[in-house]
Amino acid sequence: MHADITGYSGVMARFAEGIRQFRQTEYRGDRELMQQLQQGQKPELLLVGCCDSRVDFSLLAGVHPGEVFTVRNIANLVPPYDYGGGTGQGVRAAIEYGVKMLQVSHVVVFGHAQCGGIKAAIDTAAGDAPASDFIGSWLVLAQDACRQETVDSNGELHQLPVSALKEYSYLVERASVLNSLANLRGYPWVAERVAAGTLTLHGWWFDLQTGDLWVTAPNGDAFMPLDFD
Repeated sequence: MHADITGYSGVMARFAEGIRQFRQTEYRGDRELMQQLQQGQKPELLLVGCCDSRVDFSLLAGVHPGEVFTVRNIANLVPPYDYGGGTGQGVRAAIEYGVKMLQVSHVVVFGHAQCGGIKAAIDTAAGDAPASDFIGSWLVLAQDACRQETVDSNGELHQLPVSALKEYSYLVERASVLNSLANLRGYPWVAERVAAGTLTLHGWWFDLQTGDLWVTAPNGDAFMPLDFD
């Protein structure tokens, strides 16, 4: 007995049709890739991305099935290795699986402009935390990124007011990616592989407005725009 695809309508019908077309091409046409993947996966990249529906790494980067082991969460955060309370346990388990079991060669923390999670973190820093059951406790991980400093004309450091952070949220978005990379280095089996040269950590930030990609140097901690020209 089978469900009738005509029972779907609207967007669900379009998505079901997409699966039908994929099945027609990959399972009844050229079956080589999917047959190979049935034997297991061997991705080279572990991606920690955001849940945001506008930023699909597979679509943006032209990824094929089996190439990227993906972890998505609100604001693409990586909890510290020893973070208490069980928060982020699923994220840490996925990172462990990707690094230790799949033995990926690269980890990318993939942030983006206009991130709703980071906006909520900035609002929380301003004393206007959104009402939520779980989001608030998760976004505690982004609070350090909301402490941005600037240098005045006398060379003295001053903390930027939250009002400025709201206007220049990209500063927090990129800082949060760097914080997640720092947290990753605190995972002993990540640190071991980075030191051995078998694992490389990357920070990426995608600009929704321009399509530009900002990246850190491999295992680095400063963002620069990638030159596609």
